[in-house]
Order: sequence, then structure tokens, then C-alpha cells
Amino acid sequence: MTTIPEIKQNLQTRMDQAIAAFKNTLTKIRTGRANPAILDTVQVEYYGSMMPISQVASVNLLDPRTISVQPFDKGMGAKIEKAIRESDLGLNPASMGDLIRVPMPAMSEERRKEMTKLVRSEGEGAKIAIRNLRRDANEHVKKLVKDKEASEDDQKRAEADVQKVTDRHIAEVDQLVAAKEQEIMAV
Repeated sequence: MTTIPEIKQNLQTRMDQAIAAFKNTLTKIRTGRANPAILDTVQVEYYGSMMPISQVASVNLLDPRTISVQPFDKGMGAKIEKAIRESDLGLNPASMGDLIRVPMPAMSEERRKEMTKLVRSEGEGAKIAIRNLRRDANEHVKKLVKDKEASEDDQKRAEADVQKVTDRHIAEVDQLVAAKEQEIMAV
């Protein structure tokens, strides 16, 4: 049997996880600026198994538009370069000795608008997830009232608290979307 405080705690945790997942999604959306996290999804073969680039090389920023990749193992340079080139990120790495430079191509106005639409739709997805969590929490509270384990006053207070938590998380999603759009539209 769960209690109203447990329901609220569970809701808070799950909404925080939804925000974390949304932030993770945002890091993968390209802006005009270089971001080492964009290479997190690229896998490279390392002694027979596929590994993320960050585990076989040091990934840093050289300047706002260039990522540097420094392989830990001298022989990995060509494999890493090939993995970046073949990823669907549209990047064209260039080797300079054992350092790989990954310049971020400038984005066209049209591409920027596509990216802001993508950010908005991902934000909407995150908001829907948060609202679904709110609905689930409210249903749990209603079930407690129906089973005579909580009063209707408890239900009203709990639903008000659930709404406050939901509003706070939705506002955070809106802030993240606005910040990402600003980052994308900055030339």
C-alpha cells in the first residue's frame, strides 16, 4: 500500500528523470556551436567490440566551432575518423598527426528553423510525459480515497501539490526549449 507522500515522492523522481532524458536529447541536437557531447552517440570498433568515442579518445573543444579528438591508442585515429564520417551527424573530420579536428559546419537559416522545430517537438514530448505522470499520480490518489485509505480533503491537497510539481517541471521544459532555440538561432 502506498501513501500520498510516497506518491508525491515517486512523482517528483519520475518527473526529474523525464527532465534529465529531455536534457540528454537536447545535447544531441546540433547548433552552430561545437559541443563535444554531439559525438557521444558515435561508436567505434575497438579490439572487436563497439565503444563510444569518449572511451577510446579524449574529446575537447579547440574553439567554438571545432571539436578535437585525441585517441588514447595511436592506431585508433583512422577508425575514429571513419566512425565520425560515417555517423549521420554530417561531420567531416580531418587528421593532423594523431589529433583529429572535427569542424562544425555553419548551419543555413533553413536548417536552423528545422532544428528549432525539432527542439519544440521534443519539448512537447517531454511535457506530454510529465502530464502523463501527473495523471498517474492523481489516479493513485483517487484509488486511495476510493479504498478509504485517504480523505477527500487529502485528495484535494495532494492534487494541488501534484499540480504545483507538474507546473514547475513544465516551466523547466519551456526554459530549456527557449535556451536551446536561442543557441540554435545565434549565428
